[in-house]
Amino acid sequence: MRLNSLSIINYKNIEEADLTFSPKINCFIGNNGMGKTNLLDAIYYLSFCKSYSNSIDSQNIRHDADFFVIQGKYDVDGAAEDIYCGMKRRQKKQFRRNKKDYERLSDHIGLLPLVLVSPDDSILIGEGSDERRKFVDGVISQYDKNYLHQLLQYNNALKQRNALLKLENPVDDSLFEIWEEQMVLHGAYINARRREFVDEFIPIFQDFYSFISEDNEQVSLSYISQFDKYDVSRHIVETRARDLVLGYSTCGIHKDDLEMLLTGYPIKRVGSQGQNKTYLISLKLAQFDFLKRVHKKNPLLLLDDIFDKLDSDRVRKIVELVSKDSFGQIFITDTNRKHLDQILLQLGQESSIFEVKNGKIMQ
Repeated sequence: MRLNSLSIINYKNIEEADLTFSPKINCFIGNNGMGKTNLLDAIYYLSFCKSYSNSIDSQNIRHDADFFVIQGKYDVDGAAEDIYCGMKRRQKKQFRRNKKDYERLSDHIGLLPLVLVSPDDSILIGEGSDERRKFVDGVISQYDKNYLHQLLQYNNALKQRNALLKLENPVDDSLFEIWEEQMVLHGAYINARRREFVDEFIPIFQDFYSFISEDNEQVSLSYISQFDKYDVSRHIVETRARDLVLGYSTCGIHKDDLEMLLTGYPIKRVGSQGQNKTYLISLKLAQFDFLKRVHKKNPLLLLDDIFDKLDSDRVRKIVELVSKDSFGQIFITDTNRKHLDQILLQLGQESSIFEVKNGKIMQ
């Protein structure tokens, strides 16, 4: 799969751009704040129907404009795909595939598999379990349509139960039972799919980390879930009285987590900047490899300023990895042209270089 061309109007700080891409390596060079990440975010938007960095669509419209448009022309398994997204202020966004509107945006997820490696990935280590669940859910949702449906149903049931918990006046237990049964039903499916994914994902992730670190460190990843500790259908009832005091639900798959360890200890506590970044990049490259196996095609790979805070040996190993034929079309941002030229020389692949300055993109 590849993205042949991209047109942007009024997306974030990019007023207008019409770009044609190399089928292999595409590089965007420029200082911080010039729009390199915004350009990658526009590509991300066409895969996931949303921005990576800002979920409020209207805030992605350029500050002095009334609308934005993103349009990409792809080659997917030899077939041309024209994907369009447009939005006007105070109106619902339009998302089209080959000039036809989607009935549900969820139907689009998975058509254009994509992996973005970004400095913002640090939240997977530094922030709470919610971010790590989003990572797992984001991968599974790209290949399992039913999973996304089950997740939406679960979140709705959770929202309804939490609303009952916040009511000042007591409500009949039967109302709780309706939503608790839904949480257990959908939660069981989600838990099983997460478990299957993580079990298959772990050795892929460990192989990437081992390659990049040259076997200097041992890492592990494990899935922690209440479904492994309790009979959740009973436990959710048992926690109801406590939840009424707290005002939110403490039992369910919305409390699941990924435990990330380095040499047997939480990487959040013991990892250096370089080790943390290697861990995160290994997670994302494993995500790429996993999606490639599932979809039987190369996802797009977006590398946003990933080489900062890595020593030269680890940079060399990452470049060695992505230069292999097993990777397809790649988009790279960097602030240092000399550094980028060294990387491209090592890659030894066909490439296009774009300069980004104040939202303007020049080749």
